[in-house]
Amino acid sequence: MKRRKKKKPENESEATGKVGQQKPPVDEHHPEPIVPTYETGEAEPVPVAEARVADVPPQPRIETEVQPEEPSAPPPGAPEQQPASPMAGKSQRKPKGIVILAIGLPGSGKTTWFKRRGVTPLSGDMLRDILFDDVEEQRYQGLVFSTLRSLLRARLIARMPWNYVDATNLAAHERRQWIKMAKSFGYETHAVFFDVPLEVCLERNRRRERQVKEEIIQRMAAKLRPPTFDEGFAKITVVRVKKSGDPVIG
Repeated sequence: MKRRKKKKPENESEATGKVGQQKPPVDEHHPEPIVPTYETGEAEPVPVAEARVADVPPQPRIETEVQPEEPSAPPPGAPEQQPASPMAGKSQRKPKGIVILAIGLPGSGKTTWFKRRGVTPLSGDMLRDILFDDVEEQRYQGLVFSTLRSLLRARLIARMPWNYVDATNLAAHERRQWIKMAKSFGYETHAVFFDVPLEVCLERNRRRERQVKEEIIQRMAAKLRPPTFDEGFAKITVVRVKKSGDPVIG
């Protein structure tokens, strides 16, 4: 009685990309493949610096911007309107969006900065016009800014990616409430600090149709403090006046 030849097992390895094909016979003409050996029996360890590069948290960053000679001209690019980049590290969550705070005196160029980017920010003037039909109404400051905070909260609940607040935001304690709110909703906070000399702000104010009293601007200048990363900002952009002799940017 003849014995049946055993069927050769099919190749189940995906290493060659030939799943299901028969393995070649092993003899002197087809020896087993050479398998490398290691003295320790283990693969060479990956350096700690390389292994943990993804665990390094993002570093705060600061940028400098110069006001153009033609404020109405569109900027060459608005990096703050690009999609928010994910934070490095698996343990770090990608922010849901960005809250940008303008910081500066009246006449420092905040409103123009937003206009050049085609942005309509949340602002006290906007709310005074809506609530009282008068942007110069100053009797209800508490109501104006509580409504401003409510509007920002609504935008964060709606997960709007970019949010702008146009206010003087003179001191750290005035900025703290915005930063705290943004953080509670998983948003990053960026600062745009208008580092413009008081004399320039006063001169611009004199040319305005709607002027702020100079003594008020001077008192505000005494309270103005530059933003710091210790406050919780992830990015700070410093906007300065273009000086004579500076090269044209953009």
